[in-house]
Formats: sequence, structure tokens, C-alpha cells
Amino acid sequence: MTFQTNDGVPVGISLIWKVSDSCCPRAFVNRTFWYRASVFILTYAGYTCYHLSRKPISVVKNVLNQNCSDYNPPPDLIINATNKDNWCDWAPFGDKNAATLLGALDSAYLFSYAASMFLSGFLAERTNLRYFLALGMITSGLFTYLFGIAKSYGIHYMWYFTLIQILSGVVQSTGWPGVVTVIGNWFGRRKRGIIFGLWNSHTSLGNILGSLIAGEYVEGDWSLSFIVPGVLIAGMGFVIFLFLVVRPVDVDCPLPDQVSSERSVSQGYERVSTEEPQDGFMSYEADNTESVIDEELTRRLQREDSQVTSCHSPSEKPIGFIGALQIPGVVEYSLSLFFAKLVSYTFLYWLPLYIKSSTTLSPAESAQLSTLFDVGGIAGAIVAGGISDYSGMSATTCAGMLSLAIPMMFVYEDCGTGGYVTNVVLLIVVGFLVNGPYALITTAVSADLGTHHSLEDNAKALATVSAIIDGTGSIGAAVGPLLAGVVSIVGWQYVFYMLMTANVLALLFLTRLVKREIHISRLRWLLLF
Repeated sequence: MTFQTNDGVPVGISLIWKVSDSCCPRAFVNRTFWYRASVFILTYAGYTCYHLSRKPISVVKNVLNQNCSDYNPPPDLIINATNKDNWCDWAPFGDKNAATLLGALDSAYLFSYAASMFLSGFLAERTNLRYFLALGMITSGLFTYLFGIAKSYGIHYMWYFTLIQILSGVVQSTGWPGVVTVIGNWFGRRKRGIIFGLWNSHTSLGNILGSLIAGEYVEGDWSLSFIVPGVLIAGMGFVIFLFLVVRPVDVDCPLPDQVSSERSVSQGYERVSTEEPQDGFMSYEADNTESVIDEELTRRLQREDSQVTSCHSPSEKPIGFIGALQIPGVVEYSLSLFFAKLVSYTFLYWLPLYIKSSTTLSPAESAQLSTLFDVGGIAGAIVAGGISDYSGMSATTCAGMLSLAIPMMFVYEDCGTGGYVTNVVLLIVVGFLVNGPYALITTAVSADLGTHHSLEDNAKALATVSAIIDGTGSIGAAVGPLLAGVVSIVGWQYVFYMLMTANVLALLFLTRLVKREIHISRLRWLLLF
């Protein structure tokens, strides 16, 4: 086997194939399978690290502002009327405005992340995504590290923490447009929901690992809660630079849908040549019926979407912001994700603090318990993707889970503190229902819209569509924690009322798409029978 290198082939891949050619020149390897597996693993691990490095701030909040009466001061510290209530806190988070300041830190990160997401989508279409992701991960690690060393060097300036959070948001925005475009390049439409559901568990896994790592150090030396994740994401960025193959054409592999088509054709020829004539006719008739239905549905959908103008020819010219907004469903899903992500990120940033304030658990134990929300989220993403694949009704799947999440959040707020086991069960269920729609919209739905038939196979639209949808959602993710920091002062129950209202609004924006999917489903049944 010979291997031709080009600019799109990473250094690590070139080295692997050179070693393989010299050691096992006659060995047969299914290169497409192994490249797909490597892309799946690398993008999964990469975005796990992105989320892992975002999580420490939610855990460390518990020690930046505490109830100092619960602790014994060190013997060399003089306690007086000025510091008796905040001697154990980390300035400037030691006064009664701590919740507002911590909420402002979250919002500094999230607003810069949301604003930068649109720019990142623009850049992702026009740069080598391997360099783009590697640089973003290494710089993300740097800023995470800089936040942590504030404790080591005794930094107490609010402007310092705010600046670090803003810069972190900018570089972290490189992650989503990059990884979702790469994974979309390698995996076609077939079973996209379940594949992306499995793949999107990196979000919850990153939150879980981030909570566990930060929780391990939070009560001893909270600087390590940031430094360790910073080192991990920077190291993973270097691995991405060495081994990530961005596109199948870079290594002479067929496109994913092309592979499926070729396999279907070859299986069709095999069936015709091997089956009995009568059975063959029946098999052909069944397959042909499905084909006719799909073709008729496609023609009708294209007529309904005829107002959408194709922005470019199939030359993979970047689509642009306005062109992406004209794709049917992009605006509705973006606005729905605004509220769905508001709910998810409010849990992400405030759940450990809520658990600590509503139970007798320590900061470390609260961080560990909060990971169960993400455990439920992993299952929710997979189940949502599977239902969407089976039914072909993504908006309806999201609407159903959003509807169930509303009463479950009320139940969790009312009964979650009744006992440890109750808290565990309800956290998993709420995580399942909250993160399922959020995961489905940001992955499979974004990929489907990014390869919509109105784009005429313009593959480069995926980064822009993903950036618009996730960027809009990220604005909601910025608003949620900020509001939670203010509302929690009045009472945590009002935070949950805010989250339930947000879910209702997310549901309303999906109404037109749900109606359209029901119409398509009825049409399919009419054509079938």
C-alpha cells in the first residue's frame, strides 16, 4: 500500500502510514472505517475537553463565597468586626453582592462566547479546521490556567477575572463550529440522529469530568481546579493538530453518502442476481414503493420551500449569514435553542451552588451530585437522536421532551431536597428531559439544515448554520446564569419558575415545525396506503 501525502494530511497520520507501509506493506486496512473512527474519537475527546475546562467556575463558586461561621479561622488570622463574616472568602467575592458578581463572571464568558460564535462560524468555513481547533484548544487551556493562578499569586481584581472570562469565551467559541463540521464531513444522513446523539454525549461527559476534577481540589487548593483542566485541553489540542483529518478528500476517501449509495447499488445488483424472480419482483416492488414515496415527498417539500433561493452552486463557496438564515427551520430552531440552552446552562453553572444551599452536603459532595444531571443528559441525547431517526420528526421529538421537562423541574424544586435518593432520581430525569432537545438541535438538526436540499450540496454551509443556531443558543446560555444570579437572591424557587417559563417559550417556537412534520407524516401514510 502506498500513501500519498498532501497539505490536508496531518503529520501524525503521515507518520503512521509510513511506518505501516514499511512494516506491513501487504496488509489490507479499511482506511475509510479507521479514519471515521479516529475522527469520531478525536472530535469527541476534543469537545469533552472544551466542556471540561468550562466547568470549574461552577464548582469553585462554593469556596469563593462561603458562610465563614461554619469554619475555624487559622491561628495566625486576627478576626475583627471588619472580616468576621468574610475572612474565608476570596475577594472581591466576599460581600453580599457575591451572587451578582459571580453571575457577571458567567455572563462575561457566555456573552463573549455567543458573540464570537458567529465569527467562528465565518472563519471555520475559510480556514483549515485542524489548525483552527488546535489553536482554540491551546489558547483555551492558557486562559483556564491564568484564572487558576489568581489564587497562587493573590490576585483579587474583578477586572482580571472578567477579562480572563471574556477571552476564554472568544477562544472557546472555536470548538463547536469546528467539531460539528468535521464530524458532518465524515458521517452522512443515515442514522445521523443516533450517531450524533452518541457523539454529543461529550458535552455531558466533559461536565462530569470537569466537576469531578474541580471537586477533587476545590477544598484544598482551588487553583488546581482550573490548572489541571487547562493542561488537559491544551494537550488535547496538540493531539488534534497531529492526527485530525478534516475531510475525506484529504486522504482520498469517498464521501459518506457516496459510500452508502454505492453499497445500496451493489446490494441491489446482488439481490437481483441471486433471488428467485418472484421474490425479486416483490423485493423490488417494496423498495420501489419506499423510493417513490421519498421522491414524492422531496418534490412536495421543494415546492413548499421554493421561496428559498440557493445561494451558491455546488462549488463549496461559503454561504454567508443571510443565506443561512433563509434555510427553512434555521430561525425557529435558533430561537428555540435560545431558551433551551438558557435552561441547560443555568443548571450547568448554578446547580452545585443550589445543591449546597438546599442540602447539608459539602462543596465537593455537591459537585459530585450535580454530575447526575449530565448522566441523565447523556441518555437524553441518545434517546432523542434515536427517536428522531426512527420517526423523522426532530421538532416533535424536541417538543415532547420540552413539555415533559416543565413539570419535572417543578417536582425537582419541590421534592428534590426531601432525601438523597429522591435528589439523585429527579436530577437524572430532569437532565434527561432538559439536555435531550438541546443536544438534538445542536447536532443532528444543525447538520441536517446545513446540508438542506436548497443549498445544492454546498458542504461549507454546515459551519455557518451550526454557528448561527448554537450562537443564538449561547446568547440564551449567557442570559440564564446572569438572571439566575439576580433572581436567586429573592429565592431559588423563582429561578425554577424562570426556567419553566423558558421551556414554554422554547416549545412555542417549535410549533410551526411540529405542524409541518405532522403534515409530512400524514402525507407519507396517504402515499403508502
